[in-house]
Amino acid sequence: MQAQSNKNAPFAKAVLNWYQKFGRKDLPWQQEKTLYKVWLSEVMLQQTQVTTVIPYFQRFINTFPNITALANAPLDEVLHLWTGLGYYARARNLHKTAQIIRDEYQGNFPTDFQTVLSLSGIGRSTAGAILSSCLNQPYPILDGNVKRVLARYFVVDGWTGEKKVENKLWGLTAQVTPKEYIADFNQAMMDLGAMVCTRTKPKCDLCPLSSECQSHRRNDWQSYPSKKVKKTLPEKKGYFLILEKQGKVALEQREKSGIWGGLYCFPQFDTEQDVIDYLIQNRVTEYQQWTAVKHTFSHYHLYIYPIYVNLDEGSENIENIDRTSWKKIAENKSEYQSSLSTKVKYWYDPQNPEQIGLATPIKNLLLQIAKRK
Repeated sequence: MQAQSNKNAPFAKAVLNWYQKFGRKDLPWQQEKTLYKVWLSEVMLQQTQVTTVIPYFQRFINTFPNITALANAPLDEVLHLWTGLGYYARARNLHKTAQIIRDEYQGNFPTDFQTVLSLSGIGRSTAGAILSSCLNQPYPILDGNVKRVLARYFVVDGWTGEKKVENKLWGLTAQVTPKEYIADFNQAMMDLGAMVCTRTKPKCDLCPLSSECQSHRRNDWQSYPSKKVKKTLPEKKGYFLILEKQGKVALEQREKSGIWGGLYCFPQFDTEQDVIDYLIQNRVTEYQQWTAVKHTFSHYHLYIYPIYVNLDEGSENIENIDRTSWKKIAENKSEYQSSLSTKVKYWYDPQNPEQIGLATPIKNLLLQIAKRK
């Protein structure tokens, strides 16, 4: 579905005029714009605010100035730069797509919509945003900000994540998007949602669309879009074994799928007794139970219980773990119970951090260990 309006239509004209006066034009990915920069920014901006993304984007561009540099980099380095940004599947898809572009398109980002859409981690709105922003191709967008503006303007009932509601919004965004100045228009719509038509306390008196906005006329903006029905998130527990020897701690890398895929973590067990049984088997009797940490994912709460062991203090067998073992662990929980000696990736020095991907709770625990020194 392509843009159907024109620059002089009331909706488009109001948005474009507002953008010229107030729209954002100094974002890092808007300077010396390239398909690569816009693609990178669009992926980073998925479910993440601009202010959070900017320093990550700048580090990525400095480290990987082009698609080939990104494709040639080890995934560990990519995940390291992504650490803290969350939703790590985005980073894995980014790296995978960069390699596809390097191998199949000679390092040049494709410019055909269907080809772009077929790449890992790129959906309909992202593809449209990339091609409209750089090449002024006539594709509308529908990110969260645009959904909110349209849902309020046209009083669209229902949660925007619902397929039939989303389909209706796609029709509306195509209807109001002009074929000309589409890069400016799409950026303006995102800016309006982020700066004016915000989730709470929208600045309707500053909105160029307020005079015709149906929810504003009804004084009922808070009803649009409808909120997703909240579900009580389930709670899970995970027991992390922190093994320290001569100032270094044992980390292992997860498989490249599932939660924290490809990131480095402490050995994980399902229950406290599983950890204790393992330690007893290895003649370790001294350990410390650290304060539990809560980490929330989109679909559950994880309570992390760290159990710390100093291998320099009296252990007989466990200290002889083979440091050259490089076997990666599986996401399957049953695999966590196998011999730790076959799972340890390597020994990590918290005082001299290496460039590897770390889940935020792991990074925080490593900082805690470093501070203890």
